[in-house]
Amino acid sequence: MRYLPKSPVERQEMLAAIGAKSIDELFSSIPEKYRLREALKIPGPYSEAEVIQYFKERAAENAAGYTSFLGAGVYNHLRSVVTDTIIQRGEFLTSYTPYQAEISQGTLQAIFEFQTLMCQLTGQDVANASMYDGSTATTEAVLMAQRLTGRQRVLVARSVHPEYRDVLKTYAKNSGLRIEEIPFTASGTVDAKALQAALKDDLAAVVVQSPNFFGAIESYAPLAEAAHAVGAMFVVAITEGISLGLLRPPAEADIVAMEAQSFGLPPSYGGPFAGVIAAREKYVRQMPGRLAGQTTDSEGHRGFVLTLATREQHIRREKATSNICTNQALCALAATVHLTLLGKEGLREMAEQNLAKARFALAELLKIPGVRRTFDAPFFNEFTVELPRSVKIVNSHLVREKIVGPLALGTPYPELTKHALVCVTETTPRAEIERFAGALKRALEQPV
Repeated sequence: MRYLPKSPVERQEMLAAIGAKSIDELFSSIPEKYRLREALKIPGPYSEAEVIQYFKERAAENAAGYTSFLGAGVYNHLRSVVTDTIIQRGEFLTSYTPYQAEISQGTLQAIFEFQTLMCQLTGQDVANASMYDGSTATTEAVLMAQRLTGRQRVLVARSVHPEYRDVLKTYAKNSGLRIEEIPFTASGTVDAKALQAALKDDLAAVVVQSPNFFGAIESYAPLAEAAHAVGAMFVVAITEGISLGLLRPPAEADIVAMEAQSFGLPPSYGGPFAGVIAAREKYVRQMPGRLAGQTTDSEGHRGFVLTLATREQHIRREKATSNICTNQALCALAATVHLTLLGKEGLREMAEQNLAKARFALAELLKIPGVRRTFDAPFFNEFTVELPRSVKIVNSHLVREKIVGPLALGTPYPELTKHALVCVTETTPRAEIERFAGALKRALEQPV
């Protein structure tokens, strides 16, 4: 607190205003074991040359040249250097919220183009300027359904990304939502019978993901019909946007929540990403975040403005649709540039490569004794296999051969111990897939 520009007198006035006699009393709710009683042992200070040398040494520890078969919501795709070149322009890189439209036309147009692309991909009428990521977008979509229906109960498929469900449960604690989960079938898709049995007229939303966490492709129509039969909203979550290069847009959905990381954003230690919410135009007033719109000025010239910004710093807090106050505009711009460079045919070709390579990888793995396919539903670029031994042990062998192995599903799904989620994208050469299969075979042959 010594860095805050407040005099001792001002601090006492602030303490008096909140009814505290001292700083210690202010922090009295913090348990003693969590309080810092001595200065942190921070090395330094260092000279500039020493700092540079330190980071050179740390950089030398980086592990490069590994082939990854890990996906689970974060995907490694080809991306052009043009994307980084454009988003690093000062006008984009250092700009903030385009409140003053007269001097923010470039930023506003970029947001508008992003929204347009997201609508084209999802088959929806309107999309917002972005959310933090796919998990927050999914949660905000559910909150949107809660406001629109006035109901609190939500059915979420267990095949939805476990971390998305965790974020939703965190929000639910203080928003009145009651989250119930729907199981998956032996084919890896939503159990439609269990969903049907759980339908009641107190239901706000049904949430599914496709391709789902296991890579399986869901059939939207019967699920949407079931939700709509009781007046609930049908929410579709999409973690792998490249799949929309081949799969039909979720036209049955009332709200689509999507992760845009696959569109030009590298995995990068788990972020930053860009979430998307797209919906029918009639629901626009309940959409969180910002929306940019196209208009004309008094002289008839085309212009772009912030059309809607129903967030708490613009309107009364109790009327706000979200407390996410800063969107991922730079990440959204990267997605816009990436998709524009790809074009429709490029996106389709990339999706076809993902599908073809994943099918080839599955065929190679099934040649290995003891490896079996877990689910038989159609898949895109991820699939689940059962191994004859612990996935974590297998991965420890794979990493020695410079291979980042698949995700062990036993932690989020205890019933899927020894099952692995394998991801293959267009970045993985055929030779590396064959090398992975050989390394996996050797790992399974190792003594226990």
